[in-house]
Amino acid sequence: AMASPRRGPQLLLAIVGALVALTYQTNRKSFIYVQELPMTEPFLVTALDFASKEFNKKSEDKYNFRIVRVLKALQVLTDHMEYRLNLEMRRTVCPKGERNNCTFQEGELYKKIDCFFSVFAIPWFEKYKILTQNCTNG
Repeated sequence: AMASPRRGPQLLLAIVGALVALTYQTNRKSFIYVQELPMTEPFLVTALDFASKEFNKKSEDKYNFRIVRVLKALQVLTDHMEYRLNLEMRRTVCPKGERNNCTFQEGELYKKIDCFFSVFAIPWFEKYKILTQNCTNG
């Protein structure tokens, strides 16, 4: 039989899934695993991009916001995988729907916000969903 190249991630997912299920039944309250991620982690980059796109979709603002700094990025594994992101975002000069190299607003339209996102993720299948979004004026 030919081994499909997609077997690796699925196998890993199955193993992680089994471990998670096992630990989860043993103690429903405990997190299994929390780690801080480097900004270079590819799935994290995708999660950050997803969070900012979703933020701009829902935002009432006429302009897009863009991430200035990632203050903290945690990966949390319980019965699912989650990214918890603390971000600093700023209003750009790009109106909604425009995303190409947007510089930041200065002067009267300057706006900085601090946001917390919790993003549900099954990165192997490119599935992401915002569980929590909480932004305050920075």
